[in-house]
Amino acid sequence: MNRSLIACLMASASVLPAFAQDAPFVLPEITLEAESNTTLVQEGYVAQVSREATKLDTPIGKIPQALTVITQDQIEDQAPRTLNETLSYTATANPNNFGYDTRFDAFTLRGFPAYYNGMFRDGLRQYNSPTALFKTEPYGLEGIAVLKGPNSSLYGVSGPGGIINLVTKRPKDEAYREIEATTGSNDRAQIAGDISGPLGDSGEFSYRLTGLVRRANTDLPGYADDKTYFAPALTWDNGVTRITVLGEVSNSLTGGTAIYYNPAPGEISDIYEGDPEYNDFEQDQWRIGYEIEHDLNDSVTLRQNFRAASVDVDLEYSGHYPLGTDLARYWGHYLESVDTLTLDNGLRWNVATGPVAHEILAGIDMTHADYDSHSLVAYGSAEETANTPVPFAGAQKTRQLGVYLHDQISWDNWQAFASARWDHVETTSTAANGDKSSQTDTGRSGRLALSYDWGGGVMTYGSVSTSFSPNIGFVYDSPEDTEGSPAQPTQSTQREIGIKYAPEGTNLLLSAALFDIDQRDGIVLDATSGENQQRQLDLNSQGIELEAQANWDNGWSMIASYAHQHVKIEKGLSGTDGNELNATPNDTLSLWGKYQVQSGPMEGLGLGAGLRYVGESYGDDQNSIRNDDRTFVDLEVSYDLPQAPGVQFQLNVKNAFNQEKTTCTAGHCYRDEGRVWTASLRRRF
Repeated sequence: MNRSLIACLMASASVLPAFAQDAPFVLPEITLEAESNTTLVQEGYVAQVSREATKLDTPIGKIPQALTVITQDQIEDQAPRTLNETLSYTATANPNNFGYDTRFDAFTLRGFPAYYNGMFRDGLRQYNSPTALFKTEPYGLEGIAVLKGPNSSLYGVSGPGGIINLVTKRPKDEAYREIEATTGSNDRAQIAGDISGPLGDSGEFSYRLTGLVRRANTDLPGYADDKTYFAPALTWDNGVTRITVLGEVSNSLTGGTAIYYNPAPGEISDIYEGDPEYNDFEQDQWRIGYEIEHDLNDSVTLRQNFRAASVDVDLEYSGHYPLGTDLARYWGHYLESVDTLTLDNGLRWNVATGPVAHEILAGIDMTHADYDSHSLVAYGSAEETANTPVPFAGAQKTRQLGVYLHDQISWDNWQAFASARWDHVETTSTAANGDKSSQTDTGRSGRLALSYDWGGGVMTYGSVSTSFSPNIGFVYDSPEDTEGSPAQPTQSTQREIGIKYAPEGTNLLLSAALFDIDQRDGIVLDATSGENQQRQLDLNSQGIELEAQANWDNGWSMIASYAHQHVKIEKGLSGTDGNELNATPNDTLSLWGKYQVQSGPMEGLGLGAGLRYVGESYGDDQNSIRNDDRTFVDLEVSYDLPQAPGVQFQLNVKNAFNQEKTTCTAGHCYRDEGRVWTASLRRRF
């Protein structure tokens, strides 16, 4: 398919308008933006208003919480292939724990795993299990909001380090059409399309169709990176009632094994664990849902968001084990599925009590989640493993009900955010041997934040927040534990102080925050046994983070971040209490800048460059081995063709200096991906 894509690129170029060399001809400038600015108002690398932090449309600079927004322009300029890559320039977000591993959207926020109970899509939680994790296609997003620290008081079940809220591309009021062909390293070939605009003449209906097809290999033998993705959307807006329907269906095929054999903890080898003939990880997922808003009057709005979603995975994996002086191979087959129904009802009410203004949000949300797993490990052959029925490994049904209340109080230069929530969760678990057990969890969470606006765009704040999160699946006390037990809820408390600087009328946002988080019964994934198994730990995370996003009128744009943190194990496996959590660097630094030539013969040329530094960390919870620090450099060149308005060529190089090191974590060691490139030709019209 790569040859076909290259042919498509050439064909696209061949149909561009041709012009005589001696007859200058000026075409009108075409400027089309992909973002809809519906729930996330953004310009360049800076987001101005977001509904993601408070479920209310609040200016970013006025939110008393550390919050990072990855905008549409940043996604387009950096051309990330995975959700992990989109987070590479975000403070206290660590997508490097598992080296090059495209199987999962796996990352941490402020030192805590967020891929399990910190993933949200359009304000509703995406329930993930140890292997059946929803995969995110960056091309289908118009922005990402990274909310740092506990957010249960509004969003319900979520982790202590924060949540990621993925904002799906939504219908636009004006006509928008895009087609893009991409090629790159490892025979990468992709065609993507994005079409949006009004339906009919009434102006009330609009639609959007987004999709892509990709075929690609990787540096790992027998490890593909294929995907088919389609996401339709429809909006009806009559000025009083707004209904948006969002859907997705996708199929992805990656490799089942992404690690190398380790003769001893922290000892690296060149022996790839995977069997190229038995190494498929196929994932099918779909979602369909709606968002309804109805204005009762100028002060009161009713909202209801609903989504049905499903993810099914079929994982083939393999590895080695010592047999005398030789290595023998084992094979595994793992099947897992998660089906969910999620509903969130809310009422927004603006009211004033004398000089004090209130923006109140009250709501009730419900979730039904069904989890099922089958697991097999065999020692005969890949063929025998493939032909053997996979035995039942466990199942779980979760029913959750939550009630929440949030009040944004404004008086003079003071502002207070107060949130409270109550959750009731019923869980029925079925163990591998068929034994059933039931568990009921009830928890409370809240947030209290106080801020002061000093004028000139400067705001300082302090906050205390808590979280409560029941967990899907089973936990295992050791690699030898084969039965497991139902996971306990995760609870946490955070104290945070911070400052933000967002001058009115500018595209500049500077922020700094100090945080201290205590967590009980947190979920982490451990692959010591050869499978991803859940463990529960008590942790403490303390640190500071600094961030900056800016756009200037002279063509320059910039993103910068720095974080320093320590994550200590308060209660863990034997011999780890008081140690630092593995694969959690104390220091991370990133800087990305882009210059777009504004005039002259090079007008339309864009040059971007980024630097990512990841500091040293421990490779195990015993703190007996260390992961080296590393620095990555990313480059971008883009060019808007002057004789073909709306057509742009773009080249991205990631890890330009081919920095390849190893990160050890959770019983395995993962290698960084070497230098890779992508080249795309895009037309918007």
